[in-house]
Amino acid sequence: MSDIHSNVRILAPEGKAQAIMREVSRRRFLSVAAITGSAAFLAACSSGGTDGGTAAEPQATGGALEDNLSIYTWGDYDSPDVLDGFTSELGPKITMDSYSSNEELIAKLVAAKGTSGYDIVVPTGVFVPQMIENGLLEKFNKDLLPNMENLDAAYLGRSWDPSNDYTVCKAWGTTGYVYDKTVITRELTTWNDFFDAAQNEASGKTSMSDDPAGIIGSYFWANDMDWNTEDTAELDACEDFLVNEIAPHISAFDSYPGSGGIPQATQVLMQAWNGDARLGIQESPDPERWQWVLPGPQTELWMDNWAIAAGAPHPEAAHAFINWSMTPENLLLNLDYVGFNVGGKDMEQAAADEGLDYLDMIFFTPEQLETMHEQELNDSQQRRVEIWSAMKAAAGA
Repeated sequence: MSDIHSNVRILAPEGKAQAIMREVSRRRFLSVAAITGSAAFLAACSSGGTDGGTAAEPQATGGALEDNLSIYTWGDYDSPDVLDGFTSELGPKITMDSYSSNEELIAKLVAAKGTSGYDIVVPTGVFVPQMIENGLLEKFNKDLLPNMENLDAAYLGRSWDPSNDYTVCKAWGTTGYVYDKTVITRELTTWNDFFDAAQNEASGKTSMSDDPAGIIGSYFWANDMDWNTEDTAELDACEDFLVNEIAPHISAFDSYPGSGGIPQATQVLMQAWNGDARLGIQESPDPERWQWVLPGPQTELWMDNWAIAAGAPHPEAAHAFINWSMTPENLLLNLDYVGFNVGGKDMEQAAADEGLDYLDMIFFTPEQLETMHEQELNDSQQRRVEIWSAMKAAAGA
């Protein structure tokens, strides 16, 4: 293990680190919000309920880089080659901690009040406005991020930060499913197909994400409805369908079938994020056995973002690392490692030229992108977690 890697750590006992790195949830925030009370915090944030404010000017000026850099991010979310290269070329030693939810990230930053010791954080887009409003993020010095020009304009200027003053795309993805073609011999293409197969060929051998967002979302996506609805009757219908018709056929709630369910063939039908599904198929001893589906008529789109924490002790190194990660070479390294689109220009051709596989699980057509919709935080979050909990209880009965 290199000296660089000895400074890259996660908050886990030695010996369990690698397993946890692959299992840490990158999207699982709704369930944690309800369980820990973070939903109340976010509601307070949205109404200005905590101290803080927008940073006036960026800390970094383009001076000498500091000796260290502290990154707080999702588990196993950066190519080791990118991390090694940064320290080898530019000097700062990296310390990396991981969190399992946006709430965990936010709670730590709020408690620290600008003294967390972290430089770079990687929040999901839906949380960014509250974080900006409450002074949890530093404003970029965009003069120090010239490699932002290497990102496709489609992944810039998102609604949560229209001018990219505080955030820039780190990676984005979607939700679909994988099925075993040796058991399900018909073609599946939609979320309704998923539910039908779960009740038939895959009954008792179907897993769904251990996350209210994907579970409740799949019902609304299947019915071509707004998955951010707050309508009580629509949410009640969702609960009735998932609890009474689908739950009895579900054998597991697993957000990471790519780490076990697919390679070990423990399930026949598995809901999955595209990058994790790609990982699982790559690691399967029989990859031809599996079919990935980006189902219609709707599904989700999420995006994680590079950002700099308020009070970052190493702002020059933070800007340098984000800029380093946006070189074409490093964008490609991260894309292959995490299996998600990292937003770079002409990445599909570059990936094809490098011979990367399963590119249809990373890059999507304009028509497919039209079917993907971002989540919104609203007052229905607690109700959604109640549905998720009821479905899990029914599946376990």
